[in-house]
Amino acid sequence: MKKIAKRFPLCIVPNSLLGLGIILSLSGSVRAQGQAAQVIEVMAKKYEYSSSPVHVKVGTKVQLKITATDHDHGFKISTVPDGALPNGADGLVFSAAQDCWQLKKGETTTIEFLARTPGTYTFKCCHTCGFGHKNMKSQIIVEP
Repeated sequence: MKKIAKRFPLCIVPNSLLGLGIILSLSGSVRAQGQAAQVIEVMAKKYEYSSSPVHVKVGTKVQLKITATDHDHGFKISTVPDGALPNGADGLVFSAAQDCWQLKKGETTTIEFLARTPGTYTFKCCHTCGFGHKNMKSQIIVEP
C-alpha cells in the first residue's frame, strides 16, 4: 500500500503537465470558437459597400451582416491577403466558405470568419448589378 501511495503523486504530475501542454498548444482558431464574434453591419447598394474599409484585429471572430438595399448583389473575397500567393495559408477562415455569397435585396446575409493573418483583403461584388459593378469593392483590413 505504501508503494501505491508513493507512486500516486508521481503519476498525477506528468498527466497534469501533459493536459496543460495540450491546452496551451491549441491553435488560435480552436480557442476563438468560444469567443463572442465582433458583429459588423454593411450595406450593399448601387456600386458600393458602406462601412468600408472594415478594420479587425488578428484572432477576432467576425460576423459580417450584409444587407442589399436596392437590388441583388454578391460578396467575393480571397482567403489570403492581397499580394500573397493563392496557395498560402488562409488568413481568413470562413465557417462556410463560398466562391460568391448571393446577397438578396432586402435580406441580411451573415458571413462568419476568423481573422488569422494581418493584411488587406479586398472584396467585391460578384453578381452583375449594373454599369458600375466592376468598381463595387471594398476592403477588410486585419491589424496585428
